[in-house]
Amino acid sequence: MSDSLLGLDEPPQPRQEAYRVLARKYRPQTFSELIGQDAMVTTLGNAIKRDRLAHAFLLTGVRGVGKTSTARLIAKALNCVGPDGQGGPTIDPCGVCEPCRAIAEGRHIDVIEMDAASHTGIDDIREIIEASRYSAVSARYKIYIIDEVHMLSKAAFNGLLKTLEEPPAHVKFLFATTEVNKVPVTVLSRCQRFDLRRIPAEMLAGHFARVSEAEGVEAEPEALSLIARAAEGSARDGLSILDQAIAHAGLEGGGVRAEAVRQMLGLSDRGAIRALFGLLLAGDAPGALAALRGQYDLGVDPQAVLRTLLETVHGVTLAKLGSDATAGQSAEEAKALEDWAAGLSFPALHRLWQLLLRGHDEVAKAALPIEACEMALLRVIHASQLPDPGELARQIANGSVSVSAPPGAPAASAMPANMGELVTHLETSKRFQLAQQVRDYLRPVRFDGSEFEFGAARELPQDFIRELGAALRESTGVNWRLTCVETAAAPTLREAAAANEAAERAAVLASPVVAAAIEAFPEAELIGWTKIRSNQA
Repeated sequence: MSDSLLGLDEPPQPRQEAYRVLARKYRPQTFSELIGQDAMVTTLGNAIKRDRLAHAFLLTGVRGVGKTSTARLIAKALNCVGPDGQGGPTIDPCGVCEPCRAIAEGRHIDVIEMDAASHTGIDDIREIIEASRYSAVSARYKIYIIDEVHMLSKAAFNGLLKTLEEPPAHVKFLFATTEVNKVPVTVLSRCQRFDLRRIPAEMLAGHFARVSEAEGVEAEPEALSLIARAAEGSARDGLSILDQAIAHAGLEGGGVRAEAVRQMLGLSDRGAIRALFGLLLAGDAPGALAALRGQYDLGVDPQAVLRTLLETVHGVTLAKLGSDATAGQSAEEAKALEDWAAGLSFPALHRLWQLLLRGHDEVAKAALPIEACEMALLRVIHASQLPDPGELARQIANGSVSVSAPPGAPAASAMPANMGELVTHLETSKRFQLAQQVRDYLRPVRFDGSEFEFGAARELPQDFIRELGAALRESTGVNWRLTCVETAAAPTLREAAAANEAAERAAVLASPVVAAAIEAFPEAELIGWTKIRSNQA
């Protein structure tokens, strides 16, 4: 076989440069590019100007806020010699001198980075102690950057203490950690500590907009706001999400769109959640369950629905307090929150928060998440109709509360007007099995005279509708039209009673007096609630 067939006579193809993810490509190279940490930069700048540099720095904060990047910037600032080679330590390293370029490329012989997660033992620290005795080869300072320093063993920390307390003049230690509580106090006391803050969502959204522009990618402001909120204060997390969103946009042939980001992150549509929240406040059980199922069919996790409902309650509370709108909030959403804030009291908002939070926890542990979510929403619907305990007590004291017959009490008319009266009517007619089946299995859709449409919570007995019709015709003298439908329906009487019971109990537990008692006596439990309630009635 000839060389030409093997391709040996072809000129060598240029090697394509590997793609660098945005989180690495846009790592800050100067302190001015470090976003959200102005207080720390000011402190470091003043320390450098006054030649009051500590021998050890501890940088702590959540993931992706710039701890390791800050350590490298400090190494640059301390070793920069300026373009002319005559400069000294500066908060604005030039980025062009040999020390700056070598540190940025990770090849400076006097700037040693170590990952404590993979070098946890005393032997690794002994190497640092021995090497620290020797002067820097070419830099002003020999700098040790130890990432995730909390992973060092107890022996390693103890071995480092003496050198950390009295290091050679040419040595600086830069520690970074996400779990500062795991760092021994003896080490903390020997370091100058900087707590890097979570980066605000507005600042992250602006940063992502600049990155998108630099990448030549069109991005909707709402999409960038969604990414910023999902990043939870972490620039690295946000850039990773933006990287994914840009790749998704490339497949779709367009820019970064809010709807695509929402689907990519599995977020609930906020417009749909606002509609669901309105149905909850209106007490529309069939509509709320249908809306929830609509979100579920689109692939939205039930727990995510409850989490977004919790965010909505929080937003309404902030709007009631007069707080400014959060980042990424549309004018439509802000208007809806203001309208709800005007109509809801703080006790009602507190009760909604407690009930939704409880539902969120239940769904997280449930074997049947969507069913648990439905029950949680039904509990919210029934609780939304209840006054807060303090107001109820005032109404009882004023005599302004009229006592109505409990659900299922006999009706004044021979014709039942709702399903509760229907159950009582059947019990009066000694049709106890039918009454129990109506109570436990039927979900009312429409009750109009002798016409009754209902859904089924479970498969009904084969002759149920025929037997129920015959029993009603016999007791009322009227032919009933009974129809089982598959549309969304209200809960059964049994489900409604259970949800109402849970809502009342939750309302009592959420009241300030009971909550204070539970907090004072953690082992205490609320018992005898049904008995107490019946006695009050």
